[in-house]
Amino acid sequence: MRDILLIALFAFLGAAAAGALGALALCLLRRRSLTASLAVVASVAVGAMLAGTLAVAQAMFLSSHDLTVVTTVVAMAAVVSLATALLLGRWVVARSRELALAARSFGDGGAFAAPGVPATAELEELSRELAATSARLAESRDRERALEASRRELVAWISHDLRTPLAGLRAMSEALEDGVAADPDRYLRQIRSEVERLNHMVGDLFELSRIHVGALVLTPSRMSLYDLVGGALAGADPLAREHGVRLVGDRVEPVPVEVDGKEMSRVLGNLLVNAIRRAPADGTVAVAATRSAEGVVLSVTDGCGGIPEEDLPRVFDTGWRGTHARTPPAGAGLGLAIVRGIVEAHHGRAAVRNIPGGCRFEVTLPAAGT
Repeated sequence: MRDILLIALFAFLGAAAAGALGALALCLLRRRSLTASLAVVASVAVGAMLAGTLAVAQAMFLSSHDLTVVTTVVAMAAVVSLATALLLGRWVVARSRELALAARSFGDGGAFAAPGVPATAELEELSRELAATSARLAESRDRERALEASRRELVAWISHDLRTPLAGLRAMSEALEDGVAADPDRYLRQIRSEVERLNHMVGDLFELSRIHVGALVLTPSRMSLYDLVGGALAGADPLAREHGVRLVGDRVEPVPVEVDGKEMSRVLGNLLVNAIRRAPADGTVAVAATRSAEGVVLSVTDGCGGIPEEDLPRVFDTGWRGTHARTPPAGAGLGLAIVRGIVEAHHGRAAVRNIPGGCRFEVTLPAAGT
């Protein structure tokens, strides 16, 4: 037993010396190729075995012939181990370079295409993660391009909508200043109307900017949709009478919700104003609120004749007003973008779909907890 322990001790000391040298080599080569590291690992394994063998042979006083045989066997094992390590290292490095080239493509704006040559499980997993990241980056680029296009359209439309009333205000103010206005009171009423419209436009821009930068602060409270819809219908009734549109709200259930009353009133007001302006004379705008499996669904239905299918995905985009809505009363195309921003801030969803003769805007909100 004592001999076995001595043999184990000498073998351990020899192997430990080889391992220490290998650790030092790995530390020095840690920034080099994986091939060099694998070669060091293989050399440490063979060197540890050889050092342990030589230490035991020296302690046991083996003959020179036996020592030569053992050394030759270990040397052959070292050659095979190093060759295998070098081949493995070169193969892994080649696969890594192919993966790096593929990753560079989507970093430059393209799509990631995984190398077709089989690789290790770790590299395969990395390839899958890069493919998923590439898909997310592509979606992000598409959203960024759409947002940039929307911003350009918004700037163009806002510039157009501001130029006309400002020119009118300047002309009327100059006429009043020069004393050539035939009806000063009518000019003053018109100036006030234009100023109110500009003030409303600036308010919409401010609200939209708060939504985009995440500065919209909500103060939710528990309330009934019945009361919320009733207030919105009362506020939109004068505009409906002016356009000859009938408002209907007899399908509203008293469903409790946790919302910011002021912001949700703005949502309903924007939807109602949008529906009233596009509904035909003697038409009807109906408001409904019901429970669903997803929560509470609030809908506003009009008889505008429908929205072209290709325009449906853009209805809630900033600045979108459709092809027929370029007149100033149609607004700056901010109302529906504000609707979506406020609804999403409430963890809800805004959608629109065509129905026979018109379209229906739906706002889905989480139901209030019991």
